[in-house]
Amino acid sequence: MSANPFDSFVPHKEWLVCVDSDGCAMDTMDSKHHTAFCPELIRVYGLEAYADIITPYWMEVNLYSRTRGVNRFKGLAATLHMLEQRGVCVPHAQELIHWADTAPKLSNPALEQAVAAGGGEGLAQALEWSRAVNAAVAAMGDDSKPFPGCAGALARVHEYADTAVVSSANSEALAEEWTRHRLADHMDVVLGQDAGTKEACLTALSAKGYAAKHVLMVGDALGDLAAAQHAGALFYPILVGSEEMSWNRLVDEALPRFLAGTFDGDYQEMLLKEQRAILK
Repeated sequence: MSANPFDSFVPHKEWLVCVDSDGCAMDTMDSKHHTAFCPELIRVYGLEAYADIITPYWMEVNLYSRTRGVNRFKGLAATLHMLEQRGVCVPHAQELIHWADTAPKLSNPALEQAVAAGGGEGLAQALEWSRAVNAAVAAMGDDSKPFPGCAGALARVHEYADTAVVSSANSEALAEEWTRHRLADHMDVVLGQDAGTKEACLTALSAKGYAAKHVLMVGDALGDLAAAQHAGALFYPILVGSEEMSWNRLVDEALPRFLAGTFDGDYQEMLLKEQRAILK
């Protein structure tokens, strides 16, 4: 990936549709958290004695609540903070918590730079954990698959709009998954955590010259909604537990409204109410 992945992106259509990956397009979110993220946190930090409180908390934060899809380092910081509140001492946790709250980019390269610039054990251990997560995800093999209806929907969307993957996932794994499943065939650019936050990516893409209400973010988490709102984009939710229906509805109902300029307002609010009812 180039230093600035936005330089090579040139709009060809009047509309832009951006799509999140894990838990939205790819049915990988639950397995990655149960197999890689949470077990590696417990192992790297030596917290086996507290697995019974860490595991349900991690799953609630990352999968089953309003913070679903949060950046991995934000999830790690929240878990370490929870442990501190329960009287569990995790050495140097505050250094990572502070970095996750203040760093402009939350990615492995950004953390590597912070460690190289003199960061302490708190950052070094977080980097060890994140690398271990990537290795564990890679060891899972071909466990990923697109949600039913996703590939056909993306192909249809790409007929009318420019398309971009906007994800906080590891960039290399993201590109590999989308290429292996031929989803990248329907996307003009694939942006992972190295490209910046979802807010930054959506803002940079929107600034390429698209008219107001001509940019749509498709995501499964309220964080995706917040990123869309920050960038002035519209938002279409992929509902947890109803992914196939959501992808089919995108093509049959939402895309025509988006292209006709009737997506905003009552229709989008109806969709958001459905999402908020699930992610309480």
